[in-house]
Amino acid sequence: MTRRIPVASADLSGAEERYVLDAVRSSWISSTGAYVERFERSFAELCGTRSALGVVNGTLALHLALLTMDLRPGDEVLVPSLTYVATANTVRYCGAEPVFVDVDPDTWCIDPAKVERAVTRRTKGMIPVHLYGHPADMDPLNHVAATHGLWVVEDAAESHLARYRGRRTGSLARIGVFSFYGNKLLTSGEGGAVTLDDPALVHRARMLKGQGMDPDRRYFFPIVGYNYRMTNVAAALLCAQMERADAIVARRRAIFARYRERLAGIPGIGFQPVAPWAEPAPWLFCVTVEEKAFGRSRDGLMAVLAEAGVETRPFFIPVHRLPPYRRESAARGEELPVTDRLAASGLNLPTYNALSDDDVDLVAEAVRGARR
Repeated sequence: MTRRIPVASADLSGAEERYVLDAVRSSWISSTGAYVERFERSFAELCGTRSALGVVNGTLALHLALLTMDLRPGDEVLVPSLTYVATANTVRYCGAEPVFVDVDPDTWCIDPAKVERAVTRRTKGMIPVHLYGHPADMDPLNHVAATHGLWVVEDAAESHLARYRGRRTGSLARIGVFSFYGNKLLTSGEGGAVTLDDPALVHRARMLKGQGMDPDRRYFFPIVGYNYRMTNVAAALLCAQMERADAIVARRRAIFARYRERLAGIPGIGFQPVAPWAEPAPWLFCVTVEEKAFGRSRDGLMAVLAEAGVETRPFFIPVHRLPPYRRESAARGEELPVTDRLAASGLNLPTYNALSDDDVDLVAEAVRGARR
């Protein structure tokens, strides 16, 4: 049987087991414990923000951020359609409406010029997504927001340790959010974080994630809140991951470099662009397939790779074309040609720390051999 190469696999080769066992033996397995405090302090320092709040997962981190910004029913939020569905779902959680904006072909992230044209009197904010680890062009986006009196929530779920003009993602807007799902650069299986600087927003976010309890008066709840707290066990995993963050990123960068070298020159195979001001997070290696030049469609290539034991993943289906959102998007007359083109042609190749150079070569040869 052909050995299967998965698209992703968690690297738990450091102190993860020891720290989790320590948390279990301490009996502090819920949302209070030394590892939660340690993670939040360390992650804020890593991102360059005043505070970081650990939460249950990345989706709830985004919901918490929107609640903190007081998003309400009837409001609109500008979002890219080329993203994981949670970006739009969390807007709907608040009773608000996501308005979809096309992406820039040079970054694959939300296009600042098109954001400007999408602002209406109902627009309250925007959620730039650092897609597949590449930072969105935040300076012009923040300028548009300031001009129109909007807030910005930075969806950094896929961009751990990425930099935009020398600054870490997660520190480029009033609030940043991260995911620590099992396939992310840093993982706790499930988990998320919210990064902030404004003390007033930190106070509100802490109350909202902790059932709305007043931090100075136990069991007094002045607002309706939620239980979005991270466990000490999940934080223990993340503390171990963060100790090796530089090594994890370095190995991923080496994998990216080898893929680029081995796949270079194959007609019809394109790479994720990198802007001169960006230092992307090496999350998943992305390619696009131009059917006419390559001889197969993206889906055809995926089928050939699957037969060779290589798992791949297509790009996200554009959110504006999904059943919960397509009627409203059509009514607004949204046309997102760059999003549609990338979504139809892009796929992710196996990317994880235990992937050997020989494995990368095997995947690359399978891609090259699929051409016809």
